[in-house]
Amino acid sequence: MSGHDKPTPRSKPATPEKVQGEGDYEATRKFDKDEREFLKHADVPDLARRAAPKSKQEAEELEKAEQIGRSHRADTPKR
Repeated sequence: MSGHDKPTPRSKPATPEKVQGEGDYEATRKFDKDEREFLKHADVPDLARRAAPKSKQEAEELEKAEQIGRSHRADTPKR
């Protein structure tokens, strides 16, 4: 290229109109908005009571499932 030639502008790579997966910004904004709305109107203590284990057996099953789940996480020390 001589001193009088101008470089040609590089064209930008085509960007998708919607980023999907973990980078789906539109879905993240919608989720956050919906979550805030839910929490404004939800009776959280009642929901927690209704989600609590109904029996000792169910509580033990939930504990076991939690331990199994934690054992698969690389960033959580095993008990």
